[in-house]
Amino acid sequence: MLLRCVRTTLAAARHFSAEAVAKSTTTGGTTGTTTNTGGRDTLGRRLLSLVYAKRSAVIAIQKWKEEGHTVRKYELNRVVRELRKLRRYKHALEVCEWMTIQDDIKLVPGDYAVHLDLIAKVRGVNSAEKFFEDLPDRMKGQPTCTALLHTYVQHKESNKAEALMGKMSECGFLKNPLPYNHMLSLYISNGQLEKVPELIQELKKNASPDVVTYNLWLTVCASENDVETAEKVFLELKKARINPDWVTYSTLTNLYIKNHQLEKASSTLKEMEKRTSRKVRAAYSSLISLHTNMGNKDEVNRIWKKIKSTFPKMNDAEYTCMISSLLKLKAFEEAENLYTEWESVSGTGDSRIPNLLLAAYINKNQMEMAENFYNRIVQRGIAPSYTTWELLTWGYLKQKQTDKGLDCFMKAVSSVNKWDPDERLVREVFRTLEDQGNVEGAEQLLVTLRNVGHVTTGIYNLLLQTYAKAGKMPLIVAERMKKDKVQLDEETHELIRLTSQMCISEASSCLS
Repeated sequence: MLLRCVRTTLAAARHFSAEAVAKSTTTGGTTGTTTNTGGRDTLGRRLLSLVYAKRSAVIAIQKWKEEGHTVRKYELNRVVRELRKLRRYKHALEVCEWMTIQDDIKLVPGDYAVHLDLIAKVRGVNSAEKFFEDLPDRMKGQPTCTALLHTYVQHKESNKAEALMGKMSECGFLKNPLPYNHMLSLYISNGQLEKVPELIQELKKNASPDVVTYNLWLTVCASENDVETAEKVFLELKKARINPDWVTYSTLTNLYIKNHQLEKASSTLKEMEKRTSRKVRAAYSSLISLHTNMGNKDEVNRIWKKIKSTFPKMNDAEYTCMISSLLKLKAFEEAENLYTEWESVSGTGDSRIPNLLLAAYINKNQMEMAENFYNRIVQRGIAPSYTTWELLTWGYLKQKQTDKGLDCFMKAVSSVNKWDPDERLVREVFRTLEDQGNVEGAEQLLVTLRNVGHVTTGIYNLLLQTYAKAGKMPLIVAERMKKDKVQLDEETHELIRLTSQMCISEASSCLS
């Protein structure tokens, strides 16, 4: 439950942070939506049709001008906004950079705020800092400072963010809740919840909280499982005459479900659905998840039909949500049918979706079905991911099929550029090898771990435990550990002493 709560908190923090940056970068003509041009040729259409990152937005703009067309700032700002929505940050940045060198385009701090945000996304925080430092003083106002603050929040640079907040306070740039919302997101994502109450009090002295502030505050209450405070926060929001949004009610519903207050959860869930629309598509998936947690299978299916009637095509995130919900509700056949539907309509080849069913088969100890399903995945051209191999490793270990499990583990490790060590999985593989006295497999595992730079004292101790179980003596362990720059501890010395009295094994000399 605690892990789920933390995940919910982090997801909410990311959502609010994204919403906040959208607000912080609308100053200076970036508001508005793409107009319907009725199919006619426009500069916006040309820029949005580039698609491939290697193509140049600057060349497209210059060609447009050479053809005798006028380039208008408001149109470019609108295109930048659309490109950012599509996460095509490189082209958006090229447009911003082109505008900065045009004598006939007058830029305002809001334009530079957008520019800074894009630099951070494309080139990193250091480049964003350099860009800010090089700005004329008149452009280092509230919008650009807030954009830099958001960059620090995204990169979890707590010290820099707090220092910048101090400078913004001195300059009188904290007259609205946006910078505070950024800091709240940072503290939530970093687990620094103790800093939240003081920050909110400071916000109230300088500005008025908005719905994002209250949603973040409710997220903190949810992470601390504090229903009483959450209800007080919600009451304060209502007294401030702020309209709660779907996130508000989603957070409250989740909290009520965790505390088995299902009547209140049903009430807030109804209010949440009233605030769900095409404009907030993610809300539908949240509705499905919450109904799933309440065990409302009929409601889950109803919301799914509602999504299908609202949007022409479901995306992978929605299929993931629905398949996960069906599996959680023990509707395995329906989940399998929905997966087949996804196969027929999606061309993404995202392995995360088949991994849901693969995990379900493995959890039900249906290893033969898991193997058949894996073969189906491969035949469909879906590349197995690290998680695919990890799931198969666990499955084979549960079935005591050690050789297959070890092979899948090696494939898992080699499938990523940088492996984030999973100590629990490593220990389970070693434990299985130890139970079987499989010193050859243990040595192969050591080689695999060495190749990815994960050899520790604990790993060697697990290897030695396998030798002890097998009643065999490894060769030159101390020398091998020295070569790997690994220290011996008391357990290592005891295991070496114990195994030195056993018969010699050839495995360590062959695999080192």
